[in-house]
Amino acid sequence: MVGVTVGDVVGVLEGAYPPGLAEGWDSVGMVCGDSGELVGRVLFAVDATEGVVEEAVRWGAQVLVVHHPLLLRGVDTVATGTPKGALVHKLIRNGCALFTAHTNADSASPGVSDALAEVLGIEVSGPLEPKNAAAVDEWMVQVPLEYRERVLVALFAAGAGGDGRYSESACWSAGFGQFRPSLEAAPADGAVGELKTVEQERVEVIAPPSKRGAVLAALRAAHPYEEPAFHVTERAALPSNVGLGRVGELTRPQTLREFTARVRAALPATAWGVRAAGDPDRMIRTAAVCGGAGDSFLGTVSRLGVDAYVTADLRHHPADEHLRAGGPALIDAAHWATEFPWCAQAERIVRNALPQLQTRVCPIRTDPWTLGAADD
Repeated sequence: MVGVTVGDVVGVLEGAYPPGLAEGWDSVGMVCGDSGELVGRVLFAVDATEGVVEEAVRWGAQVLVVHHPLLLRGVDTVATGTPKGALVHKLIRNGCALFTAHTNADSASPGVSDALAEVLGIEVSGPLEPKNAAAVDEWMVQVPLEYRERVLVALFAAGAGGDGRYSESACWSAGFGQFRPSLEAAPADGAVGELKTVEQERVEVIAPPSKRGAVLAALRAAHPYEEPAFHVTERAALPSNVGLGRVGELTRPQTLREFTARVRAALPATAWGVRAAGDPDRMIRTAAVCGGAGDSFLGTVSRLGVDAYVTADLRHHPADEHLRAGGPALIDAAHWATEFPWCAQAERIVRNALPQLQTRVCPIRTDPWTLGAADD
């Protein structure tokens, strides 16, 4: 039996967390590794720290999957004398590929915030900030009956007929068409100056706008007429079920005090801990969550009118102004802790798709804060 390769693992992860969902400034995908190498073990973590890389090597992992990019900003060296370069070299020397799913995992469905909502007992109804579905072209082509198969094959080869989940999709219906060739025409059927009526089929396919040139060239090459009859319509970008953050309802309403305790119990312990802002006795029925830094959505959660917002890295002044304006209660946890539940989600996706692999979540806490002190 053929073994599982790094490329197979990457394919599963990119299917779950499409790279196209990543923000423009982000860096996702393979950092190092050979897609053809065989894989037996895959380790999952939020960060590729020195301790995590050492654990991957010790355990014998061939792939390390992380959320935060190791090489995000401009890098002009990965020499072993640099902290990140040393980690890249250690991974390569020990045959371990590194793969990152960052903002694409934040926006995917399910993604980082779904995993956070799940452990907090929140039933998700949709994204906090939905992303629009990609625009798509609909091509309608009039084709003589005997040429339908030939034209479809050409359109499919040019990139039409699919949306990533399906391929070679098309529909057609029978009908009639007419035309009168002018003196300048060189008709494949009919005569110059005479009205010609023919049996045709109307073939319809979809294609990405980026493929317009290729699809048009394929259509002209495969169609028997010197000027095919066709029409292209671009479908408007529509809201989708993917995007940053999530909104939903608690499975059981609680006071802010109780819900804060619930968040603390559900997330891994950190020096940062969990803190809340708002009336401790306020009843929480609806909530928004955003794994990682989420203060950019304070205005959004206020407009949505949820009772509480769970995220990380909240700052003093934005939080204070938010509460003064009557916004939802805030629950602020450590950045790493709010994203750690994603590791189990990603591990489950790979394990279900490739059950012959050994997979596990790295137990090492990569939150940078190591000490906390507070009054009783």
